[in-house]
Amino acid sequence: SAASDVYKRQPLPLTHSERQTGMKQLIKNMPREEVLSLADLVQIQPGQVVSRTLAQNDFVSMTLFAFDKGEEIGAHTSCGDALATVLCGEGRFTVDGTAYDIKAGETLLMPAKKPHSVCGREAFKWLLTVVFPPEKTEKKKKD
Repeated sequence: SAASDVYKRQPLPLTHSERQTGMKQLIKNMPREEVLSLADLVQIQPGQVVSRTLAQNDFVSMTLFAFDKGEEIGAHTSCGDALATVLCGEGRFTVDGTAYDIKAGETLLMPAKKPHSVCGREAFKWLLTVVFPPEKTEKKKKD
């Protein structure tokens, strides 16, 4: 499902430019050194939830979403705090049973481990930023 794809934290293979420069890109799938609209990087498709991963590692995940009207991601939880910022349109975010209608320019923080879901009240685009807890990194340091 789209929700489970967002929260997977698996290393990705190096891109062509990363192999050339020897440096891993921390933010990917978008032009560098160019002023742009995030909403233009993902397109609404009829009857679909579309996503575009911008960053994915042990510490943070950034994903752009485009939901058609009525499309949804069902209730799920995350081990990290999830910050949803609506770029255009309006979506309904339900956190632990409370519904929040979020419009373009508005943001909602969904706390870690609380069940949440997302539905397009109309076609809308949004950015999800998840910040993961440091437990995994701290455990590695102790070993």
